[in-house]
This record gives sequence, structure tokens and C-alpha cells, in this order.
Amino acid sequence: MENPTPNPGQQYDSYAQMPLPNATAVLVLGIVSIFGCCCYGILGICGVIALVLYEKDRKLYAANPTAYTPGSYSNLKTGRICAIIGIVLSALSIISIIVSLIIFGTQVLTNPEEFLRRMQDR
Repeated sequence: MENPTPNPGQQYDSYAQMPLPNATAVLVLGIVSIFGCCCYGILGICGVIALVLYEKDRKLYAANPTAYTPGSYSNLKTGRICAIIGIVLSALSIISIIVSLIIFGTQVLTNPEEFLRRMQDR
């Protein structure tokens, strides 16, 4: 049986690499924050949690990049991007709800009789 020859550009460590501890959690929370923008923006908090966990693991990776797998770092970066997108979408959702309430509320306050008449006609 032949020993595989290493690629010249591939590095081999004396110890096995392990995944970053929160890489999967950051990815899952980032994806949940994107889908959470449909729930009145409330689940956007998952994106904030994902960013906190991202920063923690990024510091771990920066301290010793050879100890962790490149795939887990890739998942970490993807989760960060998803978390940012989820936070932005959730913020836009909350802003649109607030603007709708303000417009609806001012319309009712300026002419309450017409609003009540329209509600009774339905």
C-alpha cells in the first residue's frame, strides 16, 4: 500500500484540527434571523446573538488559526453575513410597522367620525 504524497501547498499539523465551537450556532441563528423578519421583526434578536457568538469565535480563530478547520471558519463568516441581513430585514420590518401605525393612528385621530362610519359600513 502506498503512502499518499502530500500536496506542496497543503499544510499538515501534528495535531488534528477541530471545528470552531459556535460556528454552527452562528450559522443557524443567522438563518433564523432572516426568516424571523416575517414575525414582526422580533426574531431579529437571533442575529444579534449570532454576531456576539461570531466575535467570540473570531477571536479564537485569530489567536490560533491552525487549530481550527477552514470549513468551520467559512460557516462562521456565512453565519455573520446571514445575521447582518436578518438584522437589517428585521429593522426594516419594525420600521414599516411603526410607520403604518403612525399613519393609521394620525388618520383616525384627525377624523374619528369618518373612521367609525367606515367601520360600521363593513
